[in-house]
Amino acid sequence: MNWLILSLLCAFFSASADALCKKSLFKSNEYLVAWVHVGFASPFLLLILPFIAVPKLDLCFFVTILILLPLEIIALILYMKAIKMSPLSITLPFLALSPIFMIFTSNLILGERLDKFGIVGILLTAIGAYLLNINTAKQGILEPFKAIGRERGSMYMIIVAFIYSVTSNLGKVAILHSSPLFFSATYLPILSAALFPILMWKNQGKVKQLFSQPTIFSLIGLTVALSVITHFLAVNIIEVPYVISVKRTSLLFGIMFGAFWFKEKNIRERLIGSIVMIIGVIVIALF
Repeated sequence: MNWLILSLLCAFFSASADALCKKSLFKSNEYLVAWVHVGFASPFLLLILPFIAVPKLDLCFFVTILILLPLEIIALILYMKAIKMSPLSITLPFLALSPIFMIFTSNLILGERLDKFGIVGILLTAIGAYLLNINTAKQGILEPFKAIGRERGSMYMIIVAFIYSVTSNLGKVAILHSSPLFFSATYLPILSAALFPILMWKNQGKVKQLFSQPTIFSLIGLTVALSVITHFLAVNIIEVPYVISVKRTSLLFGIMFGAFWFKEKNIRERLIGSIVMIIGVIVIALF
């Protein structure tokens, strides 16, 4: 299949999982849905394990996984808190900040340096973030940025974007010391096992809650698994930056879900802001 189609499918499945998670959060807490996000995807991913080669794993791989797990758990919980308390159309676009943060974290972790296109990308993404709340500009030129600070879900998602800028680099290290397909098939199951004790603690050991919304939970697991699988199928065809750039259209799919499924307001300016942010990401990723 064409890499572009795979990348667009990946974006759609990722946004669908977010929308399904927000829907399930009306009846379940963020800790349960955070676990469902990885736990219900795990069986689908483990199904591909018998069909791939198991690489030789070294100490660096296991140390990287140990560093990744607490960061991913924090990010996943904050992610669910963000989409629970704030509209998808105002929270999801801030994931576009992750490549901005990666300019700096990649320099620290992988030795990659900022160039002039990185600066242009940062400016475009900042302009896009401003446009997300442009409707408040009549109260003052800095009001759109102040609105971000007042929206707790947006602040949580900015923290998530920063954590993802670190975990993306660490994930690259783990892949270099294993393989893309092996990492994609095993990492979420490992993450779900690490997150499970926290879920049991927060839910007073009530295991039956895992089956409280079986249909929507299963759909979350399926869409997350499909987003992972299509991502790695795409990167096996073409370079990662091209896939990531197209994958960022998940922000647009997320805004559409917010508009049509959750009847969110101010969609026009948020759509324009997200498009500008995506252009900034493309400039960083491809140039």
